[in-house]
Amino acid sequence: MNHSYLSKLSVCLLLIAGFICISCTEERVQRSAPQNPNVLFIIADDFGAHDMSAFGSDFYETPHLDSLASQSMIFTNGYAAARVCSPSRASIMSGKSPARHGITDWIGAPVGENWRERGRHTKLLPPDYVRSLPHAYTILPEALKIEGYTTFFAGKWHLGSEGSYPENHGFDYNEGGFEAGGPYTGGYFSPFNNPKMEDYPNEAGMSYSEKLAKETSDFIRQNSNRPFLAFLSFYAVHAPIQTTEAYWQKYRDKAERLGIADNGFEMGYFLPIRTVQDNPVYAGLIQHMDDAVGQILKTLKEMGVDDETIVIFTSDHGGVAAGDDYATSNKPLQGGKGTQYEGGLKVPYFINVPWLNLQGDENDTPVTGTDFYPTILDLVGADLRPNEHVDGVSLKPVLEGGEIDDRLLFWHYPHYGNQGGRPSSVVRDGRWKLIRYHADSTEVLYDLSTDIGEQEDVYANHPDVAERLGKELTNYLEMTNARFPMADPQYDPEAEARHLESVENELLPRLEQQRLEFLSPDYSPGNEWWGSEPGEE
Repeated sequence: MNHSYLSKLSVCLLLIAGFICISCTEERVQRSAPQNPNVLFIIADDFGAHDMSAFGSDFYETPHLDSLASQSMIFTNGYAAARVCSPSRASIMSGKSPARHGITDWIGAPVGENWRERGRHTKLLPPDYVRSLPHAYTILPEALKIEGYTTFFAGKWHLGSEGSYPENHGFDYNEGGFEAGGPYTGGYFSPFNNPKMEDYPNEAGMSYSEKLAKETSDFIRQNSNRPFLAFLSFYAVHAPIQTTEAYWQKYRDKAERLGIADNGFEMGYFLPIRTVQDNPVYAGLIQHMDDAVGQILKTLKEMGVDDETIVIFTSDHGGVAAGDDYATSNKPLQGGKGTQYEGGLKVPYFINVPWLNLQGDENDTPVTGTDFYPTILDLVGADLRPNEHVDGVSLKPVLEGGEIDDRLLFWHYPHYGNQGGRPSSVVRDGRWKLIRYHADSTEVLYDLSTDIGEQEDVYANHPDVAERLGKELTNYLEMTNARFPMADPQYDPEAEARHLESVENELLPRLEQQRLEFLSPDYSPGNEWWGSEPGEE
């Protein structure tokens, strides 16, 4: 074969390759973006990174969320901005990290000497924090209102009390958002007794998730002819967990088919941690939420706006493996809600942009809750507001097949919380994750590329990386004027040791017993299954 032919063949192959690349690009961008596309933002509460069947759970079933994810870009390194709810939610709204906006714990958590009332006997007393979303910020709904959007909020708010409700921060409509952090006023079944949401006689036995989906669907039907932001913030799957008898039975039987483990918990640093996913009540609560998601997606389609509506799904932090109702396991991740580990920070994080051919594409770029604000502005064609979403970046380039610049991600939580976390600050740089514990100023380093479960501290093996990240973390905390815990002058290590001994010897066995009760064939919570089966009048 002569060299001339080889040269011509090479040119042809290059041209074909170029044509294929161009075709791929054209295939990804199916059509031009619609003018002023709608935005449906869905956030679950306490929903873990592996609480979806599409993301590794063999026990929970989430067909509607799975379907949505299959049409979205899935960010496999998606993180919440905080390990508990109020700080994370404030960051989504503002584009600022908790250290910067100052809401560093869930609003209502005790601070200073009041922390002692929890009886934990810890070395530190947590600092005070900002108690409501600052009005000085132009948050996401306000920025979209300026662009002509009608804005709607449904569900959990927990970002301030009277005067700092959703309607005081740019939402035209508010269904159910006030200071409560959980379904405390009426439980998960109607009547909900929510002061910001009306109960109706025909809703007897309706689940909270279904109710929020109904109100959101009604809003979409009434506003489908104008650009809208519908922000659906489920109370699910926050404690107290509740479900119907039918869903409990379904998942109780499934747990038996899969094989019930002898033990479901192990002792963590401060509290027991759930190690298996087999809670049939929690599984049923998840399916109620998934049903509700399906209801809203159906409404978008019925109104003919599904192809011009951006849909985002995420959670405010990791699943509850310790504390609260000890509901789920985040394995293979360590820890859960409230902790500094991946189980407390990693969340489901996916974005569906209908005019892009995403098809369940997975992207491993580390992203966080502060990125939603600029991403949404960018996708709807609005100008970015870098002075507002200062800690977030637009992910539009990634969604369109490109990249964003490498960056560091930071977390700061100077509290203990209800789930066994430790006051600490965290920085992630690519594969590296450094944690600084404030009780003794120690630092640990993990290589997430080989140790997603954070089992091996490699600080001593990579002192240069540890030193660099330690300096970066210090600079960040100084730049944001971060607050820190203080030493408790009344700290008694013997009292703390006695407390931890009682946790291991009394609470841990009690949790194992409760787990088996949930899985017992004759389990019943009474009260018509939390009101899901109301009797006839």
